[in-house]
Amino acid sequence: MINTEIQDYANRFTSLQNDLLEELSQKTYSERADKNMLSGFYQGRVLAMISQLVNPQRILEIGTYMGFSALCLAEGLTDDGKIITLDMQPETHKIAKEFIARSEFAGKVDARLGDATKIIPTLDETFDLVFIDADKPNYANYFDLVFPKLRLGGLIIADNVLWSGHVLEVEKGTETDESCVALHEFNKKILADERVSNVLLTIRDGLMVIRKERE
Repeated sequence: MINTEIQDYANRFTSLQNDLLEELSQKTYSERADKNMLSGFYQGRVLAMISQLVNPQRILEIGTYMGFSALCLAEGLTDDGKIITLDMQPETHKIAKEFIARSEFAGKVDARLGDATKIIPTLDETFDLVFIDADKPNYANYFDLVFPKLRLGGLIIADNVLWSGHVLEVEKGTETDESCVALHEFNKKILADERVSNVLLTIRDGLMVIRKERE
């Protein structure tokens, strides 16, 4: 949705990612048909910067995929910080764990395999930052599950909320794709929630940044 020349320019004037992230990117883009699921360089740097600004002690990620975004988010953790990342896919979970083990954050990333809707209620943690990048029809459910566990002033970031611009077609009534409709409804839900403030960033496929203002 962004002019490719402008995006290339922005990439060139953004701090580089580390060598491990570069290797993971190359592996994903060269080997996987679902490579579009990777956050990628620019969004990864945005996530790392947000995490560094928040300096979280506890992060929850819903949707690990290859572990790329978890490693980006981990860059902002406090010295005693931890990120719990959840995923349902054994194949990519194995790869993610291999790269996490090779990173400087090996002791700070807790990668778990299983259904997030069942795992989240069992987590006895207060989170400073939550990143949602999993199955789109469950976005509203994930938000409702994590909100009580998010500290006041904490952030929830939801990925893919523009769905390649097709959310506009949902508004017009010409798009019925389940994921796209769910994302549009999620965006409406967040805007109507008086407990939060939010901004929808037109970065890559859309990042909804949500701040908890009150319980």
